[in-house]
Amino acid sequence: MKKFLLWFTGVLAAIIVLLYIFDVDYLIKAVRVVYLHGKTTAYLDDYTHFDNRVVAKGTGQPWAVHKDYNEIKATKRLEEVHKELGTVAYLIIKNDSIWHESYYDGYGKDSKSNSFSMAKTIVTAAMFKAIEEGKIKSPDQKVGDYFPEFSKGFAAKLTVGDLSSMSTGLDWGEQYSSAFSITTRAYFGSHLEETMLKVPVIYEPGTKFEYVSGATELLAMVITKATGQTLSDYVSDKFWKPMGAENDALWQTDHKGGIEKAYCCFASNARDFARFGKLFKHSGKWNGQQLLDSTAVAKMITPKFAASPQYGYGTWLNNYLGKKMYYLRGHLGQFVIVIPEDDIIIVRLGHTKGLQTDTDPHSNDFYVYVDEAYKMMGFMKPNDGKGNELAMTKEEAEAQGMKK
Repeated sequence: MKKFLLWFTGVLAAIIVLLYIFDVDYLIKAVRVVYLHGKTTAYLDDYTHFDNRVVAKGTGQPWAVHKDYNEIKATKRLEEVHKELGTVAYLIIKNDSIWHESYYDGYGKDSKSNSFSMAKTIVTAAMFKAIEEGKIKSPDQKVGDYFPEFSKGFAAKLTVGDLSSMSTGLDWGEQYSSAFSITTRAYFGSHLEETMLKVPVIYEPGTKFEYVSGATELLAMVITKATGQTLSDYVSDKFWKPMGAENDALWQTDHKGGIEKAYCCFASNARDFARFGKLFKHSGKWNGQQLLDSTAVAKMITPKFAASPQYGYGTWLNNYLGKKMYYLRGHLGQFVIVIPEDDIIIVRLGHTKGLQTDTDPHSNDFYVYVDEAYKMMGFMKPNDGKGNELAMTKEEAEAQGMKK
């Protein structure tokens, strides 16, 4: 046994040395944070294993509670999906009042969980705020103005607007399960800025949509340089405090005192995440105060490319049930869905995402969260004979005596 332990220790030490030699030592942290906790990918409460920067709250502004709060329970189908996919929070907000609220797996209204890529929408809002304040000239300002590493070749054409709209030409592999992908290095590594400045631009920016997390990370680095504040402090001052978030948020950093993992990793709760939905639904205005110019919000929720109608600037888009919907979206099925026509915000947080196919950019659970919310609110009418349930107008619902 003693010989075996010595042999095992020697092999382990050799592996660790090799990881450092080949510059993949971030895998040590990946194993410790993920696999040693029984996981196979990043997870909702992994923020507790990383360094974080506080996104400070100001004076809290509690949500209004609808007079019919939780009178209608989740549908059978919705509860099945909640169980199947490990939902931890599901909210329906109607007319800026919480109409339905459910929590699972020990989570509650103040429980923090990882936003994952919902943070990308927050970073884009921060970019447009910096433009509004004149700290960034426009969406057409070159990234090379801030980082000379992006001043040659295709990189010289790269703009902050390209970063926000995912049209960068960056050589970036968006693989979450590959140990050696740049996304994994960015998530677990401790030299994120150095990693970003080495990423080449391999085709002309601004020509097509290609979703890469590195785009948002580089955008956050620009915002930090342009504003002279950390990303967390800037978002706190411009959004989190004036929107009346009831809890401090946490933003993971690559190391203590380092830079935020801006493409993900904003830890908050369902009620406070929903505030961004309310802000966008009101075209950047919060309780009478214009926090973000309405033209910026309009740009965020408009496709940049006709060939990619599912994405605007930092925001996912969908036309469903004959209605324009847009949403914040994150790994494992984090959603803040905004349906302006019916004054609805739907928030879902959870452990697992629904099926994502090559033929639909929206995962199938998105439709469940929307459909079942409409059924609960009494705004769904019988199917059209083809198995499709259609949304009904308020007048149609009233005519049928359905509860709204």
